[in-house]
Amino acid sequence: MTGFESDAEAGDAEWRPVARTRTYELVIDRVQEQIVSGSLKVGDRLPAERDLAKMLGVSRAAVREAFRALESQGVLRMNVGTGPDSGTTVAALPSEALTRLLRLHVALANFPVADVVRARIMLERESARHAATRARPDDLRRLGELLDEMDSPDCDRARFNDLDTEFHVGIAEAGGNRLVADMTIAIRESMRRPLLAAFDDLGDDWYAIAEELRHDHRAIHHALRDADADAAEKLTESHIRAFYRHGWAQELS
Repeated sequence: MTGFESDAEAGDAEWRPVARTRTYELVIDRVQEQIVSGSLKVGDRLPAERDLAKMLGVSRAAVREAFRALESQGVLRMNVGTGPDSGTTVAALPSEALTRLLRLHVALANFPVADVVRARIMLERESARHAATRARPDDLRRLGELLDEMDSPDCDRARFNDLDTEFHVGIAEAGGNRLVADMTIAIRESMRRPLLAAFDDLGDDWYAIAEELRHDHRAIHHALRDADADAAEKLTESHIRAFYRHGWAQELS
């Protein structure tokens, strides 16, 4: 059975004609129903525009607009041509899609910075606790290598920020929760521009703060190596709060 045939489990997720008001949004709803029901999975190919338009009783333009909207969200991947990779398929890009969406919300100030930071604290406390008991030797070695690179005198602020992000994402990945890791990536990447701007605004004060960050990172790394979940969790929270108090989230308590 293909992903486009109905069965008892698919229920109301079958491809069926849609009302003609805001048609492309209703096409999006149908695609999402197929994904949520399990009829469409990562890598599955959707019908061609012409075929899907006929199945849903809409115009090809509506299908094309829906596909483009879903591609911009990271849900679909559209490839032109006639080869095996051509056509429109379901994508597996959760962190990229989350990052794109959250970056726009942060840029539009839909979420106060303090709220974003508090969400980050909640996620990373949990990641650190799990990583303390689940991190493998390779995970710990990689985290240590990132810290060594941050210690390099040639490490400028932009590179330091990228390595800092990799360090925190690495902890989330070592914790074993893929969703938490992807959300950590999304939050960190959405804050990249504001963080770099904050680093620049610090002027020469940056060097002392960077040294504090390095010290915090080493302490967290040691707690992970010692499998001390309580210490890893507390150090991670205090590390995040301390940095943001230097900048534009002094209201964090």
